[in-house]
Amino acid sequence: MKIAIGADHAGFRLKDELVGYIESLGHQVADMGYNSTDSVDYPDYAIAVCDQVVSGQADKGILVCGTGIGMTIAANKVPGIRCALVHDLFSAKATREHNDTNVLAMGERVIGPGVAQEIVKVWLETEFSQGERHQNRINKVKALEDKYSLHP
Repeated sequence: MKIAIGADHAGFRLKDELVGYIESLGHQVADMGYNSTDSVDYPDYAIAVCDQVVSGQADKGILVCGTGIGMTIAANKVPGIRCALVHDLFSAKATREHNDTNVLAMGERVIGPGVAQEIVKVWLETEFSQGERHQNRINKVKALEDKYSLHP
């Protein structure tokens, strides 16, 4: 699987630690930046990762900022992206099984690298539960996206 990953100035250290870990799991990584403590705008990196996912250049995306909140908000503005902010293993599994998320967001100031690695592993290994009730909900989310998108 190819994973696009990106971070702002508040999340780049955790992003850098995750790159090697994801590669050790046998996946390719497209690092979309950032690599400094100089302040930048998180939407720029969220969009870079999401563009990779919606274009099919990456299978999934991972975003890291200070809390993960800003990245999540920005990512979910992109049609075709279902991004979840996750800081625990139960949510990592549930968001893949129930919501078929294609982008994961985390906060470097919220969790440490060990927990982040466990979350990434569970999130990458968990398949979407193809059950009718979950798919119906995904279809409703897609309908909302189409209704409110400027470019359906």
